Amino acid sequence: MARPRKWRKVCCLPQNTCFGPLGDGIDLDQMIVMSVDEYETIRLIDLEGLTQEECGDQMHIARTTVQRIYSEARKKIAESLVHGKTIKIEGGDYKLCNGFEKSCGGIHCLRNRVGRGGF
Repeated sequence: MARPRKWRKVCCLPQNTCFGPLGDGIDLDQMIVMSVDEYETIRLIDLEGLTQEECGDQMHIARTTVQRIYSEARKKIAESLVHGKTIKIEGGDYKLCNGFEKSCGGIHCLRNRVGRGGF
């Protein structure tokens, strides 16, 4: 029996969930689905500048799991850019951060958004 997948902690959902080329419309056959946890690894590593180990600590998963998720997310971004496909962010094995954990504190964390007019 396979081991159940571990939930990944995500600090925030993306404000926009579809990204792609401008033009005649969205071709659903050409759409790439990126999970929310893939989005979170891109946000934490590429935008926030965290290492894969720090990202794993933030998301409550192993560094090797982060590496796998991150590689898959980058492949999807490259496919979108090179082949002009739309990315839709949805689904995945995640739980939203409540903003009160010790590992919280990034600029997008609920704890920091409350005082800045976010929520």
